[in-house]
Amino acid sequence: MGEALLSELATVIVVPVCAVIGIVFSLVQWFLVSRVKLKPDRHGTSSSSPRNKNGYGDYLIEEEEGINDHSVVVKCAEIQSAISEGATSFLFTEYQYVGIFMAAFAILIFFFLGSVESFSTKNQPCTYDKSRVCKPALATALFSTVSFLLGAITSVLSGYLGMKIATYANARTTLEARKGVGKAFITAFRSGAVMGFLLAANGLLVLYITINLFKLYYGDDWEGLFEAITGYGLGGSSMALFGRVGGGIYTKAADVGADLVGKVERNIPEDDPRNPAVIADNVGDNVGDIAGMGSDLFGSYAESSCAALVVASISSFGINHEFTAMLYPLLISSIGIIVCLITTLFATDFFEIKTVMEIEPALKKQLIISTVLMTVGIAIISWLALPTSFTIFNFGSQKEVKSWQLFLCVGVGLWAGLIIGFVTEYYTSNAYSPVQDVADSCRTGAATNVIFGLALGYKSVIIPIFAIAISIFVSFTFAAMYGIAVAALGMLSTIATGLAIDAYGPISDNAGGIAEMAGMSRRIRERTDALDAAGNTTAAIGKGFAIGSAALVSLALFGAFVSRAGISTVDVLTPKVFIGLIVGAMLPYWFSAMTMKSVGSAALKMVEEVRRQFNTIPGLMEGHAKPDYATCVKISTDASIKEMIPPGALVMLTPLIVGILFGVETLSGVLAGSLVSGVQIAISASNTGGAWDNAKKYIEAGASEHARTLGPKGSEPHKAAVIGDTIGDPLKDTSGPSLNILIKLMAVESLVFAPFFATHGGLLFKIF
Repeated sequence: MGEALLSELATVIVVPVCAVIGIVFSLVQWFLVSRVKLKPDRHGTSSSSPRNKNGYGDYLIEEEEGINDHSVVVKCAEIQSAISEGATSFLFTEYQYVGIFMAAFAILIFFFLGSVESFSTKNQPCTYDKSRVCKPALATALFSTVSFLLGAITSVLSGYLGMKIATYANARTTLEARKGVGKAFITAFRSGAVMGFLLAANGLLVLYITINLFKLYYGDDWEGLFEAITGYGLGGSSMALFGRVGGGIYTKAADVGADLVGKVERNIPEDDPRNPAVIADNVGDNVGDIAGMGSDLFGSYAESSCAALVVASISSFGINHEFTAMLYPLLISSIGIIVCLITTLFATDFFEIKTVMEIEPALKKQLIISTVLMTVGIAIISWLALPTSFTIFNFGSQKEVKSWQLFLCVGVGLWAGLIIGFVTEYYTSNAYSPVQDVADSCRTGAATNVIFGLALGYKSVIIPIFAIAISIFVSFTFAAMYGIAVAALGMLSTIATGLAIDAYGPISDNAGGIAEMAGMSRRIRERTDALDAAGNTTAAIGKGFAIGSAALVSLALFGAFVSRAGISTVDVLTPKVFIGLIVGAMLPYWFSAMTMKSVGSAALKMVEEVRRQFNTIPGLMEGHAKPDYATCVKISTDASIKEMIPPGALVMLTPLIVGILFGVETLSGVLAGSLVSGVQIAISASNTGGAWDNAKKYIEAGASEHARTLGPKGSEPHKAAVIGDTIGDPLKDTSGPSLNILIKLMAVESLVFAPFFATHGGLLFKIF
């Protein structure tokens, strides 16, 4: 069958070196951002020290606006500090609760998996090759627990680091906006790149080190080694669930409260400092859209890697101990870091943004450039790291596969991600007719706005589902479940660029809020609004990527679970499977109901508090008194921590209850049902919310003749658009994004516990 051209020694060097390059590049980007000072320069201009073309040595001055430079910089620094403190406080509170869960679930993993062989320390016949001897089940229990904890810690760290750089950069983006939209764009984008590269590189490096450390014990037992590694994906996704749900409830409670009272009732700007909920709203952008998204995409990366490694370990790669071919998924991620590094330079160094109209095209070019370069990178890695022919495990048999077929599997996932991204942009950007039609429907009130928005969301599901379906068909035809796993990795191979673009949005949003609160001029606010509008669209594209990759990851994990649980076929006509299918399809609705109601309950408390302050604090509306921001921050924090537990419990307990009581066949039905319905609802909810948001911004911006007929702010169509945006907020930022974690997490949890369910599960059917 031939051998890989890339030697084992070269693989051992390439993977960690690429990860370290990613970390170093992120630190360089952070250093460049740090050169924008948040302290006023008392010594005048620094013309004696010319810096690079992006103007980091320029003296921050705003003569054209007639605002004292010292007071503006101090005010921006104070606001940034308040946002950073609020975000840090929330995350530490959340992580205390999550830490308790982490410890409890780690104990559960150890006892459940250890009990498969009654905590025996004797070696046992391998699951897939009875002629060989593998390490005891107790070792799998112990190492799965360790990898779970490592995945959880890495996920938490990814979210926290992302939040810190975002809060570090938002005021700096505001200050750079005074020199021009180009410099503000570069600051926001570089800050997003810090998060993107740190997450991608850390996830890869920790997984690589974990594999090599576990290998010291497992030796030639690669089946047991990579089965234990699946805990890494479970840890990453379980933390992402709480980050997404908790952060989503936090941000939308504040956002809805601020919008309903401030914009609709009091007719004041979105980030007006008189609004008591404005700091909580800005904090929410960081804990939901930055920390939550970071943990979410890390979870997808970890799970798709684990699914691919598990299938590869029982294929010819694992059987023949071909180390380079075995680490093909990690090599894809490694080359992805280098490709994303080159792509980032196109936005920050090779070309310079000079006008507002160039912002969104520059971000879209990032996606196109990274996809084209990554296609070449995948071809090179497939040629170097894979034998010309090999076999892949396919539900009990070995399927012969060619290296070019595996390249096509990764490539189809990569390009499907791009298609999903651009379809999402078409349905959520106000540059195109779907969102403009939604805005136009606001002429006749909020009801027609809601109808048009829902219709848009449902319609936007069609092409992404076809793209996912084609990816599944092509990748499964060529390389069975391993093909689907590497297709998911292909979609996530440009994760560093995707996260940079995604994190750019909340940073720009915060920058606009800080400009408003600091009393900066309308001209500056227009620049930050332009950055934010482009960020809204890219955030929607990021959610599209996350949902699409979640579908492929979940299916790959489902295949690995079915194989590991010893199920030969999943027959939907059998009662055991069919009841699971129906219940599984219902779970995303139940989960969405819980998260939507949580946002509503928290928002109700926020609205009451904001109204109370406007009514009882003398001079607040006139700007003579300062609102009590801390109380609103506390309301969002308390509500999100309390409300994130029931949805989290639903997701985490369902596989355990179904597997123990009903067995692996019913659980396979639950996983299939939740995957099919969850993907549809997630895409629809995210795009509906994004369309309503940008329809409101379309009216507010008044950039076209059509938009001006619907405005200005405060008009009846604008009020209808604000109501639509408020309804869409929990859809696009809480329920929709959280659903992709639901379908992934249930699948990876089922895979980790598969040996226990196969041995001891189905208690009810055994009794009756």
